[in-house]
Amino acid sequence: MSQATPPGTMTIVEALQRAHAHWTAGQAPQAEQLCRRVLAAAPGHPDALHLLGLMAHAYDKLDIAIDCLRQACESPLAPAIYSSNLAEMYRQRGLLAEGEVAARRAVTMQPDLVSGWTNLGILLQESGRFDDSRECLERVVALQPEMPAAHNNLANTYRRLGRLDTAETHYREALALKPDYAEAHSNLAFLLSAKGRYDDAAAAAQTAIGLNPRLADAYLNLAETEAARHRYDAALRALNSLRGFAPQHPAALAALSKVLRKTERFDESLVLARQAVAAAPQSADAHHALGGVLQSLGNTEEALASYERAASLPGAVAEEAMTGRAALLLEAGRKDEALAAFDAALAAFPRSAQALAGRADVRKYQAGDPDFAALEAMLADGEHRPLPDRLTVHFALAKAYLDVGDNAKAFEHLDAGNRQKRATFDYDSAATSRWTQRIADIFTPELYARMKGSGAASDLPVFIIGMPRSGTTLIEQIIASHPQVTGAGELSAMRHVIDARGAFPDSIQSIQPDDLAALGEAYLQRVTPLAASRARLVDKMPANFLYAGLIPLMLPGARIIHARRDAVDTCLSCYTKLFGGEQPFTYDQTELGQFYQDYQRLMAHWRTVLPADRFIEVDYEAVIDDVEGEARRMIAFLGLPWDDACLKFHENRRVVRTASVNQVRQPIYTTSRGRWRKHADHLGPLLDALGVDRNPA
Repeated sequence: MSQATPPGTMTIVEALQRAHAHWTAGQAPQAEQLCRRVLAAAPGHPDALHLLGLMAHAYDKLDIAIDCLRQACESPLAPAIYSSNLAEMYRQRGLLAEGEVAARRAVTMQPDLVSGWTNLGILLQESGRFDDSRECLERVVALQPEMPAAHNNLANTYRRLGRLDTAETHYREALALKPDYAEAHSNLAFLLSAKGRYDDAAAAAQTAIGLNPRLADAYLNLAETEAARHRYDAALRALNSLRGFAPQHPAALAALSKVLRKTERFDESLVLARQAVAAAPQSADAHHALGGVLQSLGNTEEALASYERAASLPGAVAEEAMTGRAALLLEAGRKDEALAAFDAALAAFPRSAQALAGRADVRKYQAGDPDFAALEAMLADGEHRPLPDRLTVHFALAKAYLDVGDNAKAFEHLDAGNRQKRATFDYDSAATSRWTQRIADIFTPELYARMKGSGAASDLPVFIIGMPRSGTTLIEQIIASHPQVTGAGELSAMRHVIDARGAFPDSIQSIQPDDLAALGEAYLQRVTPLAASRARLVDKMPANFLYAGLIPLMLPGARIIHARRDAVDTCLSCYTKLFGGEQPFTYDQTELGQFYQDYQRLMAHWRTVLPADRFIEVDYEAVIDDVEGEARRMIAFLGLPWDDACLKFHENRRVVRTASVNQVRQPIYTTSRGRWRKHADHLGPLLDALGVDRNPA
């Protein structure tokens, strides 16, 4: 490099020394001026370009920073660290392939360059190449075993490899070396959440926030933890705190979209997801969030495209995007495509528990199926795997063993999966019983007489209520096959509207006619856009049986269909399913039976107070015996003309989002009637709670 002298009396070396001194002292304009003088005298000088790049990066001018460092690295005199820094800037820009090239150049030039191996390991981690990432980051730990960041980064990769215990060891080693390491506390929170240790996870995230109130990942991990245990208000608070200092943070926008989707605030969720994609077009997570909300809105083709885009981009969400796409195809009734999509996910991610277990509902297993060994091998990993994976595999294996008639093995997995799920949350069966009795006590005939004529006038809503797995999906599918009916699936709208008033049912004691009308209007505002201009909209959230007494007061034109099924068959079906939503009473046989008794008592009360012209009961077994007769009765109850399409419900291609997604695509079958009897030996606690003789004559 020429040692030409820039304007003035300084040499290039002196000018660069002064530029660094100015930059260190916070005097950026003076530092930049000196670098420009150096470049005027010696075009392409790598040290001047590198310093300009660092300054541009500090001022969030990432594209300028990359351009400066790229030019610097073109010089044969540029040291390896310049390529390493360029690799990190490429990573921040989402240009992972370019970053990998720069990082590999750095470690080739200087094989003991810790920052080079670190940046390469992180780039490979974000590209989803976790084994390659592990090799790089293990090298960093070997080079500098006392460096906290080395253990933290290696732990991140082990976590993504599903080796959670090893990951936790390295996080804790990082914290032993540096107790105030906010990033390690935050990452540990994410891992503990994956293990189902939600209280510990939340505490770790809060510690990280206390150490660094502007650490975005800590807020994201806290929100993820709270959402995992269905505490959506707490998740929203965490994300809104993050947006207070980073309003356009792409990951925050995507995370907020996901939480709002969970609370059925779909319009807001969609806006935020689109903002996330606009802010970070190369973010797989942003496209994944957009796919999720489009799926909830019923925009199937757009959702599939978003999932495909997410799966095609570098990052750690490709597996989730591929399995999400497969699940959506199944919801849409495209079974063959769904199975092919699950297979493609497994080909790309052979250790994917979600993909392997996800196709369990698509297939009928035969003895000797290789999936048995693959699923059992995943369980053999133990706590190295995240808790959601282990739960999913237990329930998938149970289904597979039930398919081949091995009831003992099936219930081993059902009992284990339910027990592990039950350990992740608090549930008080006695308190629930008192609460349901309190509901009955408040909704008296006198209340109905006093509030007669209140509410919002609309005959749009149709509620299908009852226990989960009691035939609600079958009934909805029959009704929604009518051209004047939209099946909206299981909506949480009623619960959200009621909860906004205060604690139910006590909030009803002081209610006035105007309040009832406001509640009705609030519900209609949420659901009317889903109706697609049809005459009736079906909300088949089974748990709305808790609010059945309030529905005719706030929506006097609404119709309620109570789906009933044999008590033990219903509870057994609940016990065999890992629900996506909150069903805390289903994971213990005794608690399940106790809840069923509470449900029966409350429904007995509703029969005495609900208006007869707005409430009917439909037995699952009656539908099996006479589908046309029951279908005609339901359509007449809705005030609609008969349509033969209701008898071809299994041909309806509408999206079905429920645990019964596969069964509802089949014609009526009778194999589930009395199903519990061949499993009676494994249902002792349930039968005792229900008061059913386990050995009937």
